[in-house]
Amino acid sequence: MSVTAAGVCHTDLHIREGGYDLGHGRKLEFSKRGIALPLVMGHETVGEVVAAGPDVGTLDRGKKYVVYPWIGCGTCAICASGQEQLCMKPQFLGMHVDGGYATQIRVPHPKYLHEIGDIPPENAAPLACSGLTAYAALKKVEGTLKDHALLVIGAGGLGLMCAQLLQALGAKAPVFVDIDPVKRASALAAGACAAVDPRAADAVAQIHAAAGEAPLAAIDFVGAEATAGLGFDALGKGGTYVIVGLFGGAAPWALPLIAVRALTIRGSYTGSPGEFAELMQLARNGAIKPIPTTCYKLDEAEDVLNSLAGGKIVGRAILAGV
Repeated sequence: MSVTAAGVCHTDLHIREGGYDLGHGRKLEFSKRGIALPLVMGHETVGEVVAAGPDVGTLDRGKKYVVYPWIGCGTCAICASGQEQLCMKPQFLGMHVDGGYATQIRVPHPKYLHEIGDIPPENAAPLACSGLTAYAALKKVEGTLKDHALLVIGAGGLGLMCAQLLQALGAKAPVFVDIDPVKRASALAAGACAAVDPRAADAVAQIHAAAGEAPLAAIDFVGAEATAGLGFDALGKGGTYVIVGLFGGAAPWALPLIAVRALTIRGSYTGSPGEFAELMQLARNGAIKPIPTTCYKLDEAEDVLNSLAGGKIVGRAILAGV
């Protein structure tokens, strides 16, 4: 495929750094987990088909497609169950094989291509990770969304995409938390009922007041020790805390309180091919408003990653016209 737009994701920073911070002085090193660096990053990719193998069949080369990047081995029981993103022998684009920070990308099968229709490429590209990851996390707490305000931690690209999806799903307006006042303003513009500074001494009380109760569900798109502590403290009894972000660190919770408060703590690692198909249907129908995007040239990728690391990107950065 010829690449039209490639999203820049926070996960790319971890790839550049070589792993995840596990806390207590430990690190998950990608080099020991089947990721051989260097490689071409980029797992949010839109492009056009320029060549195909003999067994592919007919593909419209005049259309643009967004690529599902969370590709598994295709033969194990997990892949057969439709959960390729959880495969133990992953072939994720931009993580295990070369991705979309390039002029061209190779995709192993046409089933991973989804037409974008009238969606601008720079808006379609983030759906492959930012959109899908937020959508899959929401599916894990969907039973609470109509009647209870969701607590969303982090108003970056994932958080803002979550806000748009909540509106598309007819959910109650969420409460956002972010340390950046610019990002808090973006969350309010995206439909949040409140945006709280987590550094405030009464942050938990502000969250409860805005939600009208202690939230029954929280999605943490940061995944740091500080956000994990705040999200845990803010949840009501019987609540569910979904960790998506990979900022790093160790869990700060007192173990007895998990049982006493009957809390569910679960991880969410992007989404399945089926969930991506559902998301793309919503997007093509116009149900999802685009998040703020800024386009850059391919040779600006390193500068963009540095800006992302410094928290200077609002919404999603896109390498376009590559």
